[in-house]
Amino acid sequence: MNLSPTSLLIGYSLAIALFSLLGGLLPGWVRMTHTRTQLVMSLVSGLMIGVAFYHLLPHSVVTYGGPQSVDRAVWWLMVGLITMLLLLRMFHFHQHDFSDEEHHHHDVPDAGHAHRFSWLGIALGLGLHTLIDGVALGAVLQSEAGQALGGLLGLGVFLAILLHKPLDAMSITTVMEAGGWSLPARRAANAAFALMCPLGALLFYFGVDLLGGNRDLVVAAALAFSAGAFICIALSDLLPEVHFHSHDRGKLTLAFLVGIGLAYAIGGLEPASAHLHTG
Repeated sequence: MNLSPTSLLIGYSLAIALFSLLGGLLPGWVRMTHTRTQLVMSLVSGLMIGVAFYHLLPHSVVTYGGPQSVDRAVWWLMVGLITMLLLLRMFHFHQHDFSDEEHHHHDVPDAGHAHRFSWLGIALGLGLHTLIDGVALGAVLQSEAGQALGGLLGLGVFLAILLHKPLDAMSITTVMEAGGWSLPARRAANAAFALMCPLGALLFYFGVDLLGGNRDLVVAAALAFSAGAFICIALSDLLPEVHFHSHDRGKLTLAFLVGIGLAYAIGGLEPASAHLHTG
């Protein structure tokens, strides 16, 4: 089955928007237990690290080409990592624990004490973060655009974003609810957030060709930048929240390793031309 990069982008974007919407609605339907949330975070952490090293960074090196391709890719990886770290520090926008009991037993911010406008900082930080996710998706598809595909290009990047967005959307709607916002207001914010990642992906994918001869350099830089952002999110945001707790270490570690293994295995579903060749 051969799918064009444009078809994949549209399909991925629709799925990400839908999952993000569902994530924002979940608190009203299902009670996310602490352990379930931690397991998802562990899995996503491993998946994001694996995608960064097995997919985004090799894609960047291949797209750069030339003897200095690795140096350039690693330079942009560091820029992405530092940028995301500063973004996390500035907004501290992730609040991934949705169980009431943990707020009373650990030093976790209680959403019940949220200020009415606390969600704005969270939404702004997550909005910038999800735009970067969109750039990652658009860049990985642009890196092989126009070539015949024998597999699902960008599947690893897509899954890492897909599984992470519901947690982000829940953070926004949970804090908004604690701040006293109405259901229509929460739904409007959730819908706007769900569209941010597809917007970033579409703008990059269709806009990068306007750069002409610099297109490949920008795509390569965006891929490496996104790798750094993914690594930072996993190591400085998701994993510390997981390892803050002493319980369920075996299950959480296994979920993390499964995420890395999944990222590696996905490489078999992507076209060989998307990966680094030696020899």
